[in-house]
Amino acid sequence: MSRTPKKAPKSPSGQEGKQFAAAASRPDPRLLDAEKFLLPTYKRQPVVMSHGRGAYVFDSQGKKYLDFLGGIAVNALGHAHPRVVKVIRREAARAIHLSNLYHHAFQGPLGRKLAKWSGMDRVFFANSGTETIDGAMKLARLLGRKPEDPIGTPAKKHRFLALQNSFHGRTLGAISVTATEKYRLPFAPVVPGVEFVRFNDAADLEAKFDDTFCAILVETIQGEGGIYPISAAFWNRARALATEHGALLIADEIQCGLGRTGRYFAYQKFASKPDIVLVAKPLAGGLPLGAILTTDAVASRVSPGMHGTTFGGGPLACAVALEFLSVVEDEKLLENVRERGEELRDGLSKLASQFDFIREIRGEGLMLGIELSVEGAPFVAEAMERGLLINCTHDFTLRLLPPFIITRAQVREFLKLFEIVLAKTPRQAPAADSGKSGVPQGAAAAARG
Repeated sequence: MSRTPKKAPKSPSGQEGKQFAAAASRPDPRLLDAEKFLLPTYKRQPVVMSHGRGAYVFDSQGKKYLDFLGGIAVNALGHAHPRVVKVIRREAARAIHLSNLYHHAFQGPLGRKLAKWSGMDRVFFANSGTETIDGAMKLARLLGRKPEDPIGTPAKKHRFLALQNSFHGRTLGAISVTATEKYRLPFAPVVPGVEFVRFNDAADLEAKFDDTFCAILVETIQGEGGIYPISAAFWNRARALATEHGALLIADEIQCGLGRTGRYFAYQKFASKPDIVLVAKPLAGGLPLGAILTTDAVASRVSPGMHGTTFGGGPLACAVALEFLSVVEDEKLLENVRERGEELRDGLSKLASQFDFIREIRGEGLMLGIELSVEGAPFVAEAMERGLLINCTHDFTLRLLPPFIITRAQVREFLKLFEIVLAKTPRQAPAADSGKSGVPQGAAAAARG
């Protein structure tokens, strides 16, 4: 059935027009409140988002945006998914929070489901991704301590290996294992005992790994660092060395896990498993929830009182998380992620042949990075003007994180809009001329391999 297009509203004229223009130019008091009262930790766009529906977001002026950022990988089911809304309404009327001193109906079943998806044995629920990083670091220190190590003194095996170009979160522990200096150096001294390995450089890993390290932390696909996948060769060597030195292999899948790559977890493309897996972003459909997934061997060292959380694993968040995992299964969204990801990548490859400032397209499934030879921020601004939400990370990489429910038509819509953005955006300094580049050493070769 064809739809009759709505008539555009008439432009006000005369006195009514003056009043309309005055109202339009008047500063939004909510933006003024934000400017005055919030810590200036984000460079927010000067718009107020009001609601979302599916793959679209709307601002307070009624403008519609195709959301290819997804709350930075959080809104995997888009906005206002009917099954998620139903569970939130139901459980909010029952119990939003119950202390972890008691059981509730959803933690156990959610733990079972996550163990099935991941191949791990045990689960600890936290509030956020960065909190899971700190918890995993505590577990690694615990496993690294021998009975003869005096309590209160550093154990011999207490150090951490992490990767150059990494990003693991915002807490003091997480920034200590985050290589990017702009996140770490303003808060120095950070947690000591961290060594950084060149990205995907197995030789550098082997040269640095010794018996003083209790763990190596790896983003299976680096997100904030510019969408760089870990190579099989590096993963396999990290697994072997961790086992040899009695250390833990920790997979940070906070951004790339839970279906984002078209698998339950990104590490499942490799033959071997990690000792700890960290997840968060999409887990509870936008509600705060993270999880540490680990083995029985690690869990056997934990006893009551060693770790805890006030809000982590509450009934509302866990009920929504169970529904999220069920929707992914019921609607066969992993298949959709793979298919739409291939279509998106094919379309981007065609655009790369038209625009010579596109250097490389990286990633898996619906986690893609488009590396430019020019500054990426102007393209993000132009995209927003044209009703498209993306973002730029590491200055030169445009990051795409659309929801798992994205349709073939919406991929085409994105490619059409994005082509206009690429054509119309004024180009700023090329990366080679700017004296900085987001490419970690060895990453380009690994991505091509």
